[in-house]
Amino acid sequence: MRRLTLITLAALLTSGSIAEAARPNTLDMTCAEAAATVARAGAIVLSTGVHTYDRFVATGAYCLPLETTERALAPTIDTPYCQVGYRCKQRERYLFRD
Repeated sequence: MRRLTLITLAALLTSGSIAEAARPNTLDMTCAEAAATVARAGAIVLSTGVHTYDRFVATGAYCLPLETTERALAPTIDTPYCQVGYRCKQRERYLFRD
């Protein structure tokens, strides 16, 4: 009986930490909440749907040195195209410059 109680207690404690570790989902937030989440974190991975996710940054300071930023849009509760922040992308390299 004591062993069963300990196993049950351990299962309950670990199930809570798994739920807390889940990625925030933009579909559960308003546009303002999603943008504030990115701004507060600086760089964060957010779910943008059931099987989709992306990394969003607040500024280019969270990108690698050879990367630049582009506007990042994500669906939210109140709009299908919310600018939640930016996405890092590789800079274009030109072999020949005019």
